[in-house]
Amino acid sequence: MVDYHAANNQPSAGGVQTYMEQENDWDRDLLLDPAWEKQQRKTFTAWCNSHLRKAGTQIENIEEDFRDGLKLMLLLEVISGERLAKPERGKMRVHKINNVNKALDFIASKGVKLVSIGAEEIVDGNAKMTLGMIWTIILRFAIQDISVEETSAKEGLLLWCQRKTAPYKNVNVQNFHISWKDGLAFNALIHRHRPDLIDYDSLRKDDPVHNLNNAFEVAEKHLDIPKMLDAEDIVNTARPDEKAIMTYVSSFYHAFSGAQKAETAANRICKVLAVNQENEQMMEDYEKLASELLEWIRRTIPWLENRTQEKTVNEMQAKQEDFRDYRCVHKPPKVQEKCQLEISFNTLQTKLRLSNRPAFMPSEGRMVSDINGAWHTLEGAEKGYEEWILSEIRRLERLEHLAEKFHQKAAIHQSWTDGKEAMLTQKDYETSTLSEVKALLRKHEAFESDLAAHQDRVEQIAAIAQELNELDYYDSASVNACCQKICDQWDVLGALTQSRKESLERTEKQLESIDELYLEYAKRAAPFNNWMEGAMEDLQDMFIVHNIEEIQGLITAHEQFKSTLSEANKEREAIQAIQAEVQKIAQSNGIKLSGGNPYTTITPESIDSKWEKAMAMVPQRDAALQEELNKQNSNDSLRATFATQANTVGAYIQAKMEEIGRISIEMNGTLEDQLTSLKDYQKNIMSYMPEINKLEGYHQLIQEALIFDNQYTAYTMEHLRVGWEQLLTTIARTINEVENQILTRDAKGISQEQLYEYRASFNHFDKDHSGALMAEEFKACLISLGYDVENDKQKRSGQMVSDDFRALLISTGNSLGDGEFARIMGIVDPNGSGAVTFQAFIDFMSRETTDTDTADQVIASFKILAGDKNFITAEELRRELPPDQAEYCIARMAPYTGPDGAPGALDYMSFSTALYGESDL
Repeated sequence: MVDYHAANNQPSAGGVQTYMEQENDWDRDLLLDPAWEKQQRKTFTAWCNSHLRKAGTQIENIEEDFRDGLKLMLLLEVISGERLAKPERGKMRVHKINNVNKALDFIASKGVKLVSIGAEEIVDGNAKMTLGMIWTIILRFAIQDISVEETSAKEGLLLWCQRKTAPYKNVNVQNFHISWKDGLAFNALIHRHRPDLIDYDSLRKDDPVHNLNNAFEVAEKHLDIPKMLDAEDIVNTARPDEKAIMTYVSSFYHAFSGAQKAETAANRICKVLAVNQENEQMMEDYEKLASELLEWIRRTIPWLENRTQEKTVNEMQAKQEDFRDYRCVHKPPKVQEKCQLEISFNTLQTKLRLSNRPAFMPSEGRMVSDINGAWHTLEGAEKGYEEWILSEIRRLERLEHLAEKFHQKAAIHQSWTDGKEAMLTQKDYETSTLSEVKALLRKHEAFESDLAAHQDRVEQIAAIAQELNELDYYDSASVNACCQKICDQWDVLGALTQSRKESLERTEKQLESIDELYLEYAKRAAPFNNWMEGAMEDLQDMFIVHNIEEIQGLITAHEQFKSTLSEANKEREAIQAIQAEVQKIAQSNGIKLSGGNPYTTITPESIDSKWEKAMAMVPQRDAALQEELNKQNSNDSLRATFATQANTVGAYIQAKMEEIGRISIEMNGTLEDQLTSLKDYQKNIMSYMPEINKLEGYHQLIQEALIFDNQYTAYTMEHLRVGWEQLLTTIARTINEVENQILTRDAKGISQEQLYEYRASFNHFDKDHSGALMAEEFKACLISLGYDVENDKQKRSGQMVSDDFRALLISTGNSLGDGEFARIMGIVDPNGSGAVTFQAFIDFMSRETTDTDTADQVIASFKILAGDKNFITAEELRRELPPDQAEYCIARMAPYTGPDGAPGALDYMSFSTALYGESDL
């Protein structure tokens, strides 16, 4: 059934009220027609029952059952969806009138003007008034709110029927009476909305009763529209009751429009749900992608913040390679994911805003700002990690160097300390003589000196160990243990040294005569021995030099070293003299020397051996330095030789380039004389080629000696080659220009004086001596030669003009027209470079001042040879022309294709045209 609640919650507008007033002016006398009254009674009763059954009741007699007003109020409540005033339950007439008045007042409140309908008539069971009231209710609640294409109520319902039944044959709805008599319109309405319920094509227009009953039964069974009409009443009535038909048809409208509204509502809901589902999917995708990206960032940041130190440079470089792999392989896809995430978020927010949805708020911690913050943290950690890796590599490189240095110095120290504790703890002085004790004491003093000298090494070892600790060396424990061992041993040696010294000093008072010479020997032999070792290292040092200054610096230093050898030899002899004095004293006093010098292990033999080795190295060093000096002198000589030749060749090329420039401008005499002079000049230039080849030889020696700089010249071989080639090209170009002038003169019949005039004018306006005229210079040159244009036609004076007359022409503005000058520039400068060469200038002037053959003239000549025919034969060509020229023409002429041709005919016209570039040859 139809629900009128939504449409009837508010009172109707004024326009609808007007329609209601018109409909209320119905001819009540028509109700006296039994047929119409019967139709209305049945239709209105069925319509009321279709609504009352919702409340669980119905009526049997329309004028009787509404008399107490109770079912009338109930009907209005059902169809309006509103609560009326509480009815009075009394049985008295006044109670019934009051109930009916409440119903009528409610109808009036909906904008319906009741005409001539009072509560008394309804209570009295007036059928006419009761049917009129029910029709008013039907109009208000079933028909009034129908609106189709800006029409409403009855017209709207009629238009709706017309639109729905328009495609069906034999249906033409024009009213609500006779248009429905055959029943096809009812069936068409049902079929239009539910084609599954009716086989419309099986219906016949001449069987209205079947058609009507079929529609009524289908509507009641499948559409929940009660049967409100009788087929026989409609068929047997000339004009069926309009109100009954409208009431019944309105039920179809509301049934189908309700279904359409439901479908529209369902579609709208589906659309909204689809948008929501799409948005939710985007939200889920965003949340998933954001979670995965944040999780990746969360996993990656600890890796980037991991500062676990490695032990070696190779291990740190492996970490650096892992970081590069992260940068190039793992991170780029995540950058794309982050970008896609921001795009998805912005797209989602735009879709939500366009569909009036609230903005998307990602779950906590997954906002774009959160992701950007996490990404910023990631990049900060990334930057810090990269800086840490580089710093660690530098630190480990430094550590490896320091560790190697530490172990080297520690090994030297350990080697030096071996046996020192045993030496310091022995009690040899207890059984020694006085001289032996004194010797022991001196020896001990020498040891103390040696100990003090080694103090620096111990401090260096400790400093290196400290630096290794500060730089967090991985094997600091072993370094510290070694350093601690050395320091502890050093403390022990210090203590033992002090203890032994005290013991020897106590014994010294009891002993005499210690051999001072041994001590002096030891004191002087040690530094001398160190000096010799350093000297041998310097003499064996490798050197690399690039010029004389550097090798001379090394030679000077070596000479300074050699100047100290005499003093060093005196020191050696003095040290050896001490040892000789020891031997002399021992021999003279009968002392038996047991072993060597107690104060040092440096023997006279070792000193002499090292001295001999050092002296043997000196001449070797001399030879090596001299050899390098000779090499550098040779290289410098090569530089100077190349520079001298290069400077000469460069100056020669420069001078000849300037000279050929002047020659090309200042040449006099006939063109043949100029050509001869230029070719002689070319031979003269080519005679200089041996000097170029000589320079190439020097350059090859320079390259073989691997010499890369030359302070004696600014020229390079590459620059000179380019200059020489440019000089030869310029000479050849100038010779070619003169040869072309001779060809032009001979071909065009230009006199020597005219060529001289053209050359003089061209040179006069070539102010920069570039060999070419700019557009304005060329224009002035033409005017100076008397060339003028009137009405865009050229006019040549044909005579030489004086310099004064040329100046007069220029000063008085006797210039070329723009159109004519543009034409001329197109001839002399076809490439549009803006410059006119002398050859182009000569070609133009010769073309303008001499008669030339044209294609037409050549065609006319061939026509004469052909006997006035449009073609020519090979025999005629061979008869009239020299053999080589005849064969030239025969090979290039196309066969003649004209209608008047003959076998072997040749086309001399196209051949002549092609000769002058007007078509392809």
